[in-house]
Formats: sequence, structure tokens, C-alpha cells
Amino acid sequence: MENKQITVNHQNLQTFVTELFSKAGMPDGDATYSADCMVLTNLWGIDSHGVLRAPIYVRRVRSKAINPNPNIVTRRGGFALEVLDGDDGMGYVVGRAAMNRAIELAGKFSIGAVGVVRSNHFGAAALFARMASEQGMIGIAMANVIPNVVAPGGAKPITGNNPIAIAVPTFAEFPFVLDISLSNVAGGKLLLASKKGEKIPWDWATDREGHPTDDPAEGFKGFLLPVGGHKGLGLSYVVDILSGLITGGVFQHEIKSMYKQSDDPSLTGHFMIAINPLALMSQEELHDRMTQFVQTIHESPMWDKNQEMLLPGELEHRKSRERKHQGIPLPPALFEELTALGKELNVSTQLSAL
Repeated sequence: MENKQITVNHQNLQTFVTELFSKAGMPDGDATYSADCMVLTNLWGIDSHGVLRAPIYVRRVRSKAINPNPNIVTRRGGFALEVLDGDDGMGYVVGRAAMNRAIELAGKFSIGAVGVVRSNHFGAAALFARMASEQGMIGIAMANVIPNVVAPGGAKPITGNNPIAIAVPTFAEFPFVLDISLSNVAGGKLLLASKKGEKIPWDWATDREGHPTDDPAEGFKGFLLPVGGHKGLGLSYVVDILSGLITGGVFQHEIKSMYKQSDDPSLTGHFMIAINPLALMSQEELHDRMTQFVQTIHESPMWDKNQEMLLPGELEHRKSRERKHQGIPLPPALFEELTALGKELNVSTQLSAL
């Protein structure tokens, strides 16, 4: 299906999406940052969390389900642990504020942890974990979402496909970045498969009764299956506890769906951690030890001599270089949806195919 994609220049796409958010009512700086996050995610090849989400975000900003001008304030905590109130703001904007504060606390206490209440979907968790790695720190970012994952054999969703990302500086071209959701796949991949007209593997999702399905539309209406069975299920519980329960925010079925309850704030919670490793060793020692760690992974043999061992984050780094040169592929249905939304909002930038 790849040959049916419409390819666009990443800078054209970024300018277009920025203007969409500005026309919807977001301040220019926040509109630019949100568009940057989405297009960067597409550049990494994580299309399920890229501009695919722009139409629903724009609709929610226009309806004020997402507050375009949030007043983000500290609500509770002390020392190296705080909780911010996101005031129903755009998840990218609120997530940035939380990780920036965690980094600030880590600079003072060697570690900083910041929870968030009353936010919205924040895209790829790696965006925020990477913020810390860019400052020479280790970043951990997570969020809870509406329950959409069934326990193996269950007939009703019991937890969300809650994402967690961990980024570690490598002092090389790209950081170590592990970014996973705790379902076999993110829900956006079902949406993307539906846009492409593709079937999905049977272990990705179930229908509304809990029966496995290969229809992405039925899976998107139904539930996701956890990664690694009970292991992924348990980790999802942990993310919900950290992101919602201990912060005083909502958790489990109190979270709202941005699709099924599109006019309501999602009340999503986040939890950001920044760790300053220079409290434990010099930067030179850290550099040498990380270099050794990465080298060991790269030199690990593969049974297929045409394959190579990659570091988490390396595939995204390579894909970003490729797409900056060749463009970002979009499903035709998404390209048409974005174009129509641009016309509706009188966006001056034209989204153009390469």
C-alpha cells in the first residue's frame, strides 16, 4: 500500500499544521511547538502519533475541549516531587511544562519528578523523555489513557495502553530512546490501517465483545490486547497509578476518550522524571561507559548476516534522515482530510504533494 501514499515535504507540513492550530485559536508559539512535535513524530516513522491526530486536535481546540490558553500551575508537592494542573491544555504544551520543571528540579536535587492532572493526549511519550536527554539527563515520561486494553480472556477493558518512554544521552548522533505503549500496538496504528484499507494481525485488538479481530475499524471501536500478556497488563496498571492515582488526578474509567467524548477535556494524567547522572559520576566517565554499552549492542552478532543490531532510538534516527530527504508519506484519506480542514479554516499555506 506504500506506493499509494501521498508524500509531502516536512517543512511544508509543519507550516501547514502550525497554521491549522493558530486558526483554531492557539497562541502562535504553542501552535508552532505542537506542530513541531507532530511532524517530528512523523519524521521518526511513528505515523500513528503524527499529523494523523491533527484533525481531532483541531476540532477539540475549536470546541474548547482543549484549552488553547491554559494556566499551568503547581498544585501540590515539595522538594523534588510536584504536581502540575494542566488546565485542560494541549497535551504537548502541558507535557513540555512538566518535563521542563522535572529537569529544573533534577538540577537542584539530582532527580525531579512531576505529575500532571487535567491534561490531554500528548502524542509520543519520547518527545518529553528526549527533552531530558538533550540536557544530559535521563528522562522518563508516561501518561494514562482511557481504558482500552482487555486482560487476556477478558470481555471488558480494564486499563489503558498507557505509554512510557525512557531516554538516555549517548553523546553520539542520537540518544537511547525506548518508547512503548503497553498494548501490542498503539490505537493510532489501527486508525492508520483503517485509513489505508489494510487488515491487522489477530493479536492486536478485539471487537466490542472481546473477540479478536483483523478488522482495524472494529478493533478501533473495540479494545486492544496487552503486550506480553500479564506483564504488559501489570505495567499498564503501574503507569496509571503514577500518572493518575497518586497525583490526585483521574484514573481508570474516569479518563475520557478524545474520540468518543470529543467535546470534553480528557483529564489525562502524565508523570515525568528527570535524573541527573552527573550526581553519580563525571560526564567523561558517563560518556565512556555509554560508549561501551552502545558498542556492545552494535557488535552483538545476528544469525542473519544481512541484519544488524540497533540501539533503541536508532531506527527513528535513520528514518528521520530519510524522510527529511524523501518526504513524509500520508494516506490519501488523511491528505484529503487535512486539505479540507485547511480550506475550512482559511489556511493560507497549501499542503502540497511532492
